[in-house]
Amino acid sequence: MNSRRKFIKQAGIASAGALFLQSFIPDKKSLPEKSVLKPQRLKSGDTVAISSPAGAVWDDKQINTFAGILKGFGFNVIFGETLKQKFGYFSGSDEFRANELNELFANKKVKGIFSMKGGWGCARILDKLNYELIEKNPKVLIGFSDITTLLNVIYAKTGLITFHGPVGNSGWNDFTSTSFKKVIMKGEACEFPLSPKMEDAFCVLNKGKASGELLGGNLSVLTGLLGSNYLPDWKGKILFLEEVKEEPYRIDKMLTQLKLNGVLNELAGIIFGKFSKCEAEEPQKAFTFMEVLEQHIKPLGIPSFYGAAIGHTENKITVPVGIKAEMDAEKGMMKLMESAVL
Repeated sequence: MNSRRKFIKQAGIASAGALFLQSFIPDKKSLPEKSVLKPQRLKSGDTVAISSPAGAVWDDKQINTFAGILKGFGFNVIFGETLKQKFGYFSGSDEFRANELNELFANKKVKGIFSMKGGWGCARILDKLNYELIEKNPKVLIGFSDITTLLNVIYAKTGLITFHGPVGNSGWNDFTSTSFKKVIMKGEACEFPLSPKMEDAFCVLNKGKASGELLGGNLSVLTGLLGSNYLPDWKGKILFLEEVKEEPYRIDKMLTQLKLNGVLNELAGIIFGKFSKCEAEEPQKAFTFMEVLEQHIKPLGIPSFYGAAIGHTENKITVPVGIKAEMDAEKGMMKLMESAVL
């Protein structure tokens, strides 16, 4: 009898403990998946717009240089008013930047929207974007860094495939331009091998192959959206990440945020792009960046590697957000399984 009472008491404590722990499990706030919506491929003669939905542009020469690059692809170029605005570190107020993006999507003549730069600010306009309008007017949207917010949220809210690729003030060398043309102008279901600049940095974290829709971008930008109602469903996805100028302990904190929010355990695979200038100021008192990756990623057991040409790096591939892809961690390879454009 005493043993039975003891068992019931312990079972009650265990049940209460389970309920207590359950109350601390984060609510799943990802959006329900929408049908995939592909934009029309860009072609010579199309009109495209340059906009700056986040940071202010301080060097007008960069705008002219970028316009010249886009004209080299055969595009007609128009300029958003955000390129001229200065509002602190933003290219205009939140309302001004959101209105411009809404207007560019509504403009039937504009076939593609290019971001001049990243910075910070896209998260501040999410509640001001007209997602119904965007869904009814699908077109190419491309950028990276802070533009990560728009790429993933617009895909999650509308199903529109967006593109993680170069911005106006980043390099457009032959490697970068070739990738852009293959994905957005030719509509190829292409394979992305390691770039020559990243081969020495290539590292397999977990061997294996995986397939799933691609989501991701800048690590700090994505973690800044955790807990909101703007993120896509992570289950079965391949997450790609990149970062710049973040010490290992901060990357540790951000990966921990992803883990505690249940993101890492839902993924099919992870691809790490360039993590530029992410060394510790006092290395004798810190883990290295790669040690942090190993601590977080190896226990997951899912295919994962470091060294893709993604992010703040000279050679950039254009990655469609929302398109299904295959990855082979041992080869450092990623391949699109279908065209990202119509």
